[in-house]
Amino acid sequence: MFFDVEENTKYFKKKLNNNFDVSTKTMPVGQSKIGMVFVKSMLDKEIFVLSVLNPLQNYDKTGKLSLSLLKDEILKSFECTIVESEDDVITKLIHNNLIIFVQGKKEALSVDLEKYPVRMPAEPPTSSVIRGPREGFVEDIKTNIALIRIRLKTKDLVIQDFEVGKYTKTKICVFSINGITDKSIVDNIADKLKKINIDGIVDSHYILSFLQEGKGLLFKQIGVTEKPDVAVAKMLEGRVLIAVDGSPILLTLPFVFLEDLQSSNDYYTNPLYASFMRVIRALGVFITCILPGVFLSFRLYHYKALPLKYLITVANSTQGLPFSPFVEMAFILILFQILYEVSLRLPRYLGIATSIVGALVLGDTGVKAGLISSPVVIIIAMSMIAVYTVPEQAPQLTILRVIFILLGGTLGVLGVVAGMIYFVNEMNSLNFYGIPYLAPFSPKISDDLKDALKKSSITEMENRPIITKTKNKVRLKK
Repeated sequence: MFFDVEENTKYFKKKLNNNFDVSTKTMPVGQSKIGMVFVKSMLDKEIFVLSVLNPLQNYDKTGKLSLSLLKDEILKSFECTIVESEDDVITKLIHNNLIIFVQGKKEALSVDLEKYPVRMPAEPPTSSVIRGPREGFVEDIKTNIALIRIRLKTKDLVIQDFEVGKYTKTKICVFSINGITDKSIVDNIADKLKKINIDGIVDSHYILSFLQEGKGLLFKQIGVTEKPDVAVAKMLEGRVLIAVDGSPILLTLPFVFLEDLQSSNDYYTNPLYASFMRVIRALGVFITCILPGVFLSFRLYHYKALPLKYLITVANSTQGLPFSPFVEMAFILILFQILYEVSLRLPRYLGIATSIVGALVLGDTGVKAGLISSPVVIIIAMSMIAVYTVPEQAPQLTILRVIFILLGGTLGVLGVVAGMIYFVNEMNSLNFYGIPYLAPFSPKISDDLKDALKKSSITEMENRPIITKTKNKVRLKK
């Protein structure tokens, strides 16, 4: 850095590639001269003019101007830092700080004016509730921290921050609660984040692979949430929360399969109804994965086991079809999947219309034309709909559906049963961050079963889940 303010402003504008939104300004302040560098595209113009420029222009005291005087008297309402190195100046600039140079000084003053376009918290599209809080996380990490602090008014809240990404310099925050969260899990996560060396992080899903303990596994290993109430509830159970700047999706660890059978609605409704809905979700998982494969295996290999009336109906509906049952089911499955992808990527209202018209017209026309049969259309439709009883597991369940169709179409019911045994055994053997994946069912933990498929009243759940290895076990004292 230089002693002359104009040299400094020109030098750092050049360092930022002379971009059009990097502005410089020199002006007299008292008996001295200052130079400013800032990124105007991220600057709040009103705050800059009223709270920075006006006090500087109105300063008329005699005496030599110093960085300490700027920091402690003129701009005392802002968070200011004296920076001495070129790298620190550039880091502050790209984080939307105003840099002020004083004539004759090599150091600079960094003024925190950070403000970005922020979406207001609203109900997440993926986690709507009938009752309960309707706030959702947004892309701004400071807003997300505030949403958590509003609900956790305690000195025991611990927030560790990391900066990851060579070019993006993305801030990542790890939340835990002293006295509840297992510190070994927090340290494990922190170590993995420190080791990340990548060009950029633009969303929380970018760090999933770095936090996963089993590589290349089909099963989901990390929980996600868009709701502050769910995030805080998980933290109070002993889990660690991870927020990434720029993403409204927060990650939770450790994760067990049971979590995706639960819903935030369960905790704002009657426990009996919540228990019933959890059973429905479990049934939805079974229908999604197993039903198409079982139907195909019965139709190909075990048709004698079907009731006679149903067998006659299936035989009549499949008579004269040009495709084999396996090819027919694969064709319909691909057709439905294409319609789903189209509905996601088209504009919202056009996508809805396309998916409805496409499913009805193509399905009905295909049956009437004798290309496909109505029973297979119904089976695939049921499977496609049932997957969204547990939407967080949709990618995994979609892959499992294809696997079981292949097993049912080649090996029959024995293949489907063998596949079920294999995958359940595989899930039973998983252990991420020291937590069994199928807990509290395997191993059976009686106290944790109060909030498993059966949802007990809040007054009956006196202890935190044992599986999360919390230090403070008691959450309700009677």
